[in-house]
Amino acid sequence: MSPSSSKLRRGRPSTGRVVLRSLVLAFVLTALGWSIYVAQQIAEVADQDEAQQADAIAVFGAAEYSGRPSPTLHFRLDHAVELYRKQIAPIVITLGGGLNKDSGNTEGAVGRDYLLAQGIPLGNIIAETHSFDTEQQVRRLASIARENNLRHIVVVSDGTHLFRIRELCRNAGLDVYTSPRATVGHISNYDLTMRYMHEILSYTASKLHLDVGWARRWLAGEEGF
Repeated sequence: MSPSSSKLRRGRPSTGRVVLRSLVLAFVLTALGWSIYVAQQIAEVADQDEAQQADAIAVFGAAEYSGRPSPTLHFRLDHAVELYRKQIAPIVITLGGGLNKDSGNTEGAVGRDYLLAQGIPLGNIIAETHSFDTEQQVRRLASIARENNLRHIVVVSDGTHLFRIRELCRNAGLDVYTSPRATVGHISNYDLTMRYMHEILSYTASKLHLDVGWARRWLAGEEGF
């Protein structure tokens, strides 16, 4: 074998490496295309307010602080109150059990108390207090809808959250209209990017039937994941 042919063979990538590189490139391009598609869907739903006559308004939970709604939950509840006063629906459902079991408070109960303070009668509020993530909130909402014969529901949350909520609700057999809460203040490009990344990853995980709840509990500092 001549020295030149030996160098040529050493410089040529093996068939296995070529296949591996092709697979990696295909995966990257597929992931990029999928992410762009989902981001477009998120943006489209976030820019639309479909609120119309329905049987109930469902407020998806966010953090509560020692019995008080966090700013995010506060804005969602305010939007629900606005819709209720416009007579969009006669019932408001508050969702969320919260991750902090030691506080004795839940997002659903805090939301109920806030609605009561805004003049909505107790008989017009349904508080769900056991779910701790969006998927569980949707499942509990579906159960509440069946138990109370609620056929059409306006779902309230942050705009970037609503595409995933809508798709999960449809999969659960719910007929929903999305209604984003108002954006208050300036959202930096970094924060907006992180919101989109969170939603893209969470939606993709739900499509692939991946359980990422342990990661959420670990990030929240809980044990037993």
